[in-house]
Amino acid sequence: MAETSNSKGWIRTAVDFGGLLAFFVGFLIYRFQGVPEPLVPATWWLVFGSAAALVVGYLAERRIAPMPLISGLLALFFGTLTLVFKDPVFIKMKATVTMSLFGLVLLGGLLARRNFLKMLMGSQLVMTSKAWRTFTLRYGLFFLALAAANEVIWRTQSPDVWITFKVFGILGLTLLFSISQMPLIMRGMKEAEAEGAPHVEGGDAAPLPPQIIE
Repeated sequence: MAETSNSKGWIRTAVDFGGLLAFFVGFLIYRFQGVPEPLVPATWWLVFGSAAALVVGYLAERRIAPMPLISGLLALFFGTLTLVFKDPVFIKMKATVTMSLFGLVLLGGLLARRNFLKMLMGSQLVMTSKAWRTFTLRYGLFFLALAAANEVIWRTQSPDVWITFKVFGILGLTLLFSISQMPLIMRGMKEAEAEGAPHVEGGDAAPLPPQIIE
């Protein structure tokens, strides 16, 4: 059982990071070869890597979680635009569009009294409705902040700086932000337990939201 769980974990990691890792490796290769606009040919690696990751994820689990699926499809869409027009602006804008989309969906869901983050992560966490609203609000604003940061960086910095931010910066900031939410998570779980809600095994760890950095 543990072996099956570990294999599924590797598969989810491949779906989350496969395209992004391929994109980064391709960029480094073309960058050191002195290819002009290395982001453009490296986009082939992102397109094929994203497509392969989605196929592997589906074949292994017969399903793909909504957020990785949407992120992967956007990577294919903006990657194709980059290759057709030979303009790296499209792939740079992909992160802005993706994070803005998810941030607005989370915040819009709250206004419509629908908590989409709870729908996606409710099996990992049992918290009070109030804690879920605060948790979702914070993540919605965080995604919008990442979108704004991506816009500033790609418009003002070199491709080397931007791709470093995309691969390592966004992931690092997401990890730090998730850890900073632990007090809210623990408080929400304790309040839910006091109200008689069942405890979720493994729910004491700080869960990450579905990956969208590809």
